[in-house]
Amino acid sequence: MKGNSTVLICFLLCSISMEAQSLFSKRLEGKVYSKDGDVAATHVLNITAQKATITDVNGFFSISAKLNDTLVFSAIQFKRKEVVVSAKILESKLLLVPLEDTLTELDEVILRLYNLSGDMGVDLNTLDTESVVTASTLGLPNAYVKPPSQAERKFYEATTGGGIVPLNPILNAISGRTKMLKQRLKRNARYERTQRVRAFYPDSLFVKDLKIPEESIPDFMYFCEVDSTFQAIVNTHDQLKIWEYMRKKSRIYRKNNDMD
Repeated sequence: MKGNSTVLICFLLCSISMEAQSLFSKRLEGKVYSKDGDVAATHVLNITAQKATITDVNGFFSISAKLNDTLVFSAIQFKRKEVVVSAKILESKLLLVPLEDTLTELDEVILRLYNLSGDMGVDLNTLDTESVVTASTLGLPNAYVKPPSQAERKFYEATTGGGIVPLNPILNAISGRTKMLKQRLKRNARYERTQRVRAFYPDSLFVKDLKIPEESIPDFMYFCEVDSTFQAIVNTHDQLKIWEYMRKKSRIYRKNNDMD
């Protein structure tokens, strides 16, 4: 009888533990970023759960994860990075992951045949180069058309279809996929706008005037981005007014992150 009670208690404890773990499981939204900004198609692997995905053109990703899972971020141009999922990460709205560039250094470079001096200004005048052929030099009608992003292509695929009764848009609307993709388009648009705002001002100004560490600037910009007031001020295109708004937000950001 005593042995049966012990087995029952162990079973209950295991069930409670498994249920607690499942409560901490969620669809984790995140974004990778780097100094050069080229973060498209970065591999994101949950090596604990054996799941994987890749980032979109702006570095955004979504992957299932639970407490203590290990996420691995890798790409040819970046150093491998591992992140252990904590309770704080699961509670966050967006996980921001900075990536470091992988530098490939050559021991020696030898210039031959062309008698190059190493001075680009001089060498360009001596080299016999052919004209560059592009869509714009050929005068093609689509030369300046911006290619659609991955999110835009997925949204178009989800909302179009053939036949008398196009089933694809109906099924995606019912499943909620269309709504999810529409939200992703809005999020990407907000992010691109925020990046344009950041480009107005050098990073040194964020560090010296707003007292925001350089590595925290992307996180601070996201902090501003999610505020509807920020979107309204950006619409004014007044750089002084935008900077004054970010100055006020920087005080709140530093206080929230114990930077003062």
